[in-house]
Amino acid sequence: MSPRLQKDVVIVGAGLVGLSAAVALHQAGVSVVLVDHHNPEQFASSDDTWDTRIYAISPRSAKWLATLGVLPLIPPARINEIEAMDIFGDTSQKPLSLNAADANAENLGFIVESSALMQALLKQIALLGVPTLFGEACEQIENLPTQVALALSSGQIIESQLLLAADGSHSWVRQQLALPMRQKAYQQTAIVANFKVEKPHENIARQWFLTDAESQSNILAWLPLPDDTISIVWSVSTKLADTLLKCSDEAFTQQVMSAGSGMLGNFKLLNKPIGFPLSLQTTQQFAKDSVILMGDAAHRVHPMAGQGVNLGFRDVIDFMEVLQGKNQHQSMNDASLLKQYTRRRKSDVLKMVMLTDGLYHLFGGQNSFIKSVRNWGLSATNHQRIKKMLVANAISL
Repeated sequence: MSPRLQKDVVIVGAGLVGLSAAVALHQAGVSVVLVDHHNPEQFASSDDTWDTRIYAISPRSAKWLATLGVLPLIPPARINEIEAMDIFGDTSQKPLSLNAADANAENLGFIVESSALMQALLKQIALLGVPTLFGEACEQIENLPTQVALALSSGQIIESQLLLAADGSHSWVRQQLALPMRQKAYQQTAIVANFKVEKPHENIARQWFLTDAESQSNILAWLPLPDDTISIVWSVSTKLADTLLKCSDEAFTQQVMSAGSGMLGNFKLLNKPIGFPLSLQTTQQFAKDSVILMGDAAHRVHPMAGQGVNLGFRDVIDFMEVLQGKNQHQSMNDASLLKQYTRRRKSDVLKMVMLTDGLYHLFGGQNSFIKSVRNWGLSATNHQRIKKMLVANAISL
């Protein structure tokens, strides 16, 4: 049997949140080991094909990734700045236009390819020499107020003050500890695909709130990528998603172009569209004894605000700020520190749930009065002072 491995922190899950947490903790002088039953290298393709999974990175997240030394490692050809965002209602061709310049900001964030961000994080992990145990399945966890012990399929046992569970929405750690989750299915599917476009996107993200032939509301986002390329996220009813995903490439492309009023000319589909079901998931308990939850293990929200991965990054940012306030006599699993982390994250996640879930119900409503109110609201917010406030709030996330 392998000797017991002693670390300050063990991280389970080598996705974007787990990898970034490992980098941040290592740079803060914390001894850490990263565990995942997959090898994340297999999800970090280096070919020229665009990844179907694209993320919107907020200015705050981008600044933090830069301080970790990760942002400069992303090839410029795989990341694109957002200078503005146009939001269209379902009865008006005039959008609510939000520009970074409205708040004297450089940008509204970045659109980055998932695999490119993953590669950059993995490169930084390697450059820093952060210990990893990839391809190792977790088999048993002993969670106590004083320490946590994690047993792996290889027989290795890791003992640490704290375990960070960043192992996704179906978190093994969360299930082992029977931590409760609030779940709600949206009865929608998000379809993602990438296109080459005829007209320059001008670094503008575009979003439409639409109504389909059966009076079901849906949301279409066009996200700017380098070299006249866009990624789309189309949140539609599960029934419509089944129809769209069965279309020929040509028919699907025409549907996307038509939904966006042909704004960027002709499209060329670069990859087969894929869909994934949408749901709301939030934990009622962010920490238990010597375990804390992060990323999708703790929360999943509707993608309409593009804040899913940013919410996960803010889990790490808040945790690091809590650790900075730790006195020399406190252990990393000190109950008061974990309570601080929980208070911070509950507040932030609740705000984001209220925003995304509230918008989902507002734009999903079929009542004609609600439709008129939401479209009037988009028009009314074109007032310059209100736009400045909206942009300032957006870039602070």
